[in-house]
Amino acid sequence: MKRLYNSPDTVVSEALEGIALTHPELLRVAHDPTYLARVDAPVAGRVAVVSGGGSGHEPMHVGFVGPGMLSAACPGELFTSPTADQVEAAVRAVDAGAGTVLVVKNYSGDVMNFEMAAELLAADGVATETVLVADDVAVEDSTYTSGRRGVGATVLVEKVCGAAAERGDSLAQVAELGRRVCARSRSLGFALSAGTVPATGRRSFELPDDEIEFGVGIHGEPGRERRPMQPVDALVDRAMAAICADFGADELAGDVLLFVTGLGSATPLECSIVARRAVQDLDRRGLRVARNLVGSYMTSLDMLGVSLTVLVLDEQLAELWDAPVRTAALRWGR
Repeated sequence: MKRLYNSPDTVVSEALEGIALTHPELLRVAHDPTYLARVDAPVAGRVAVVSGGGSGHEPMHVGFVGPGMLSAACPGELFTSPTADQVEAAVRAVDAGAGTVLVVKNYSGDVMNFEMAAELLAADGVATETVLVADDVAVEDSTYTSGRRGVGATVLVEKVCGAAAERGDSLAQVAELGRRVCARSRSLGFALSAGTVPATGRRSFELPDDEIEFGVGIHGEPGRERRPMQPVDALVDRAMAAICADFGADELAGDVLLFVTGLGSATPLECSIVARRAVQDLDRRGLRVARNLVGSYMTSLDMLGVSLTVLVLDEQLAELWDAPVRTAALRWGR
């Protein structure tokens, strides 16, 4: 398949070079080990927020480095966890003495390497708190996880934690807010086709033209089931039913944030059609979509599909979501 790569071996390094060259006012790139950091980090008196994961999900996480969101991001190779050395180096580069919150998606390699980095940092007196994101209601265990996978809520956690850190919250406060977002978020995705692996030029899994993978993972992991292709409204209805059913009886009420992200090849037109139906579904349930984010913010190479996330808001989470942010992929406010 034709792709805009020079070589499969340089996909990640050249993409990082590109984001650094086009956003020098926001971030800097370090190598050996590789990480991206805010150009003004460490920021005196402020908690740092660091995340990371395998490349191929852009703009998550590298596109979210900047004021109001991440202090640093650690990109692994394609669909490969960053190393403990990367995480440790990134934290040391941005920690200003107030501690660092580590936002970790629940994948075995990510969890292990972030834990190792936290232990190395603790031995040197660097305080960290981990926020583990596990919001995918599709399956309990999967190819790379024990327990639920971390998906769309990761973006929401990074935004809320980044805003809290920016306003001067303590390490414990920033971490608690991140965990609150996790507890109040549920996600599910579906795919019409898999992503293309640069090294092979082939899809990561095969899917007949008349089927979808319902509950697909962001690395192409199997979902709940393969189902016949249906009109998009029926697919969204099924996804929203699964998401909403996973909340407790008293948990899903009031204002919510709806996050719809394309998984790589879904067009803005398609994402808007999905969002339209999701808003209608939530309205029928007596919920008000007070905030939304629609676009491609967490991808899986060029997978054709979408992921939906619902976050139940409270006044403080809404305030932190609205707070200014300035990154390569997300920006509003001053």
